[in-house]
Amino acid sequence: MSSQRKPADGFALATMVVLCAIWGFQQVAVKMAAPYVPNLMQMALRSGVAALLVALLCWVRGERGLLRRGPWRAGMLVGVLFSLEFLFVAEGLRHTNASHMGVFLYTAPVFSALGLHGFVPSERLKRTQWLGIGVAFAGIALAFGGGWLRGGLSPGVLRGDAMGLLAGLSWGATTVVIRVSSLSDAPPTQTLLYQLVGGAALLLPVAFFTGQAGPITMVPVAWASLFFQCVIVCFATYLVWFWLLRNYLASNLSVFSFMTPLFGISAGILVLNEQADISFALGAVLVLTGILIVSGAGLLRSASAWKPGAT
Repeated sequence: MSSQRKPADGFALATMVVLCAIWGFQQVAVKMAAPYVPNLMQMALRSGVAALLVALLCWVRGERGLLRRGPWRAGMLVGVLFSLEFLFVAEGLRHTNASHMGVFLYTAPVFSALGLHGFVPSERLKRTQWLGIGVAFAGIALAFGGGWLRGGLSPGVLRGDAMGLLAGLSWGATTVVIRVSSLSDAPPTQTLLYQLVGGAALLLPVAFFTGQAGPITMVPVAWASLFFQCVIVCFATYLVWFWLLRNYLASNLSVFSFMTPLFGISAGILVLNEQADISFALGAVLVLTGILIVSGAGLLRSASAWKPGAT
């Protein structure tokens, strides 16, 4: 498995800004469609539709049998982790708001940094990054505990927030598996197919089993939300993300993901009129600061040490 990756450049930065803006809005899109399509069914549908789109792209490009020829053990594992991530997102959004989910889901870079520290020598954490992890977890504690102690958050909201954190953990674990397995050098379409097929195969039965497969009312808001989730998020942006993971250091890319919660919080307030509890707001600032410290230190270190052709 090749370990050649380069530090993030201007193109990667511009691309990540666009991706983060799109990802920040996806929790809002789910909330907007929830009265018409249950959350879990949205996750299953978007995985299935996007899987068909990726399969069609592979057929057009002559990439046949990617799932049969690929590293199926790692593929199955990322498929399960992907399913868990969006199971937690779907369930969490039933209890908490999009702003909270945006912050807790995007703790993923902290978890991926911890995982990569143990498996990839070039991405081991330095003292400054450990400080960032401490700051991030202090922010999580404040966002959870502050509002609860003041009576500002209900047990239901806390349960939804916890599911958002579990979703972030699942996403971080997915990044680690991709980075340390032969999926690291696999075509982006192959990596994405494993996740989307796994997501559809696992989430759809769970939706039916839990009674969340319907009722479905396809009004314009539902059509627009599902199109956005299936075509823009799960198909286009994920392909771009995995292409970036193949060409740039994962820790370098993670530094830019701190922007996603900012977009998500802004969208939740502007579109859904959500309110930000003071404890949550302060906790979110600490979480974002911690992510920036963790990923930013790795970005600066890699940029100074990397040379073209280095491994």
